[in-house]
Amino acid sequence: MARFNTKPISGARDFLPVDALRRSYVIDVIERVYQSYGFEPLETPAMERLDTLLGKYGEEGDQLIFRVAKRGDKLQRALEENPTEESIADAGLRYDLTVPLARIVAEYRNELPRYFKRYQIAPVYRADRPAKGRYREFYQCDVDIVGSTSPAVEAEVLAAGAQVLQELGFAGKDESGFAIRLNHRGILRGLMEVAGIAAELEGAALVAVDKLDKIGQEGVRAELLERGVSAQSTGALMDFIAGVPGDESARMAWLSDLLEGSEQGSRGVAGLKEVLVLSSYGPAAPHLRLDPFLARGLSYYTGAIFEIEFPGLSGSGGGGGRYDDLVGMFSNQSVPACGFSLGLERILLILEERGMFPAQLAGQPQVLVTQFDESTQTASLGLAHRLRAAGLRADLYPDLDRYGRQFKYADERKIPYALLLGPNEIGQGVVAVKNLGSGEQTEVAMEKITEWLSQQFNR
Repeated sequence: MARFNTKPISGARDFLPVDALRRSYVIDVIERVYQSYGFEPLETPAMERLDTLLGKYGEEGDQLIFRVAKRGDKLQRALEENPTEESIADAGLRYDLTVPLARIVAEYRNELPRYFKRYQIAPVYRADRPAKGRYREFYQCDVDIVGSTSPAVEAEVLAAGAQVLQELGFAGKDESGFAIRLNHRGILRGLMEVAGIAAELEGAALVAVDKLDKIGQEGVRAELLERGVSAQSTGALMDFIAGVPGDESARMAWLSDLLEGSEQGSRGVAGLKEVLVLSSYGPAAPHLRLDPFLARGLSYYTGAIFEIEFPGLSGSGGGGGRYDDLVGMFSNQSVPACGFSLGLERILLILEERGMFPAQLAGQPQVLVTQFDESTQTASLGLAHRLRAAGLRADLYPDLDRYGRQFKYADERKIPYALLLGPNEIGQGVVAVKNLGSGEQTEVAMEKITEWLSQQFNR
């Protein structure tokens, strides 16, 4: 018989029960916090029309869209007529959750409230090269506010993202915490202008600058030149990058002086100041760090942009920004919007590496009801159902094995208590409770067992 490769495809993963429960734990925290800020859930299809997706993510982003081929006669005709990547595909897997949101707003604008506050937690797909903490299928956890130009919107989404991370156990800016890098597209445009970079090369230059963390200053210099930026403008921009003050409080003053002659740059500085002032009242305040060369490669951003950084670790833990023109691509109306996205996979990886998950996760069985012999099976089944009716998570061991095997099974599943109900216990009207962590065993009256167990788990 042929042997099948049972591994998932490259860049995708299976989640065994403990992994799925850990994901649920983090998602539950995210949903609870997002809802506390007034956000409501939204769901959209995994597949979108290809023209909905293309042209929204910049040149590199478009290349990473998973394209879905046409079906049936349409595909056959495309294959017969000099097929190309463009002609054989008419759909794509969603690249993020923001473009689908913009489509939703354009489609249902008259049915939505004046300020549409939504969250969405769902998988997205990118035809990227898989690496540690980087996958082709991964979850994003978005919050967005549509309909307001107020910088209070940026402050709200920043606060929601920061509070999630704090409640998951991250604190401060040191190795155990996180930082939120903050910038403004107006500042970036102003820096390009002051450096003398032509408007038509601005997008290409931003793609290069966005790689600063990955390829370093010399790598950015080489890519700018390769993309057609003059040596003089490249040199000026690299001087700006090297000249950023190390003192956080001095950066805004440095930017204000440097961009004084740029209208776009000055507006960006003013806009960022407003966001910082309003954010000073929320949970994001201790984590904010001004980074004038944070670019966020997605081309749809128009204002403030932000990105989560876990000190000592490469890659982003999430990010977002203002995108006032994206919805207009679908509706021919100017609809302001701003959002923030947490990278679920990166957060899970760090929580696991640092041992930050709770010892007992919601959803895991709390007790194992053991089996003694055939004469006690109905009593064991009845006990399991009674515990479940009281809101406890009870697993029933199915076979008539010796207790040692049953305890080993409970240990494998990290179940803290085993309940023993043999003829002696039934005759005395008690349940023997074995603490599988300490090995201690006690007897509890049958009528008190649900109350006793509930007390153990609610301490």
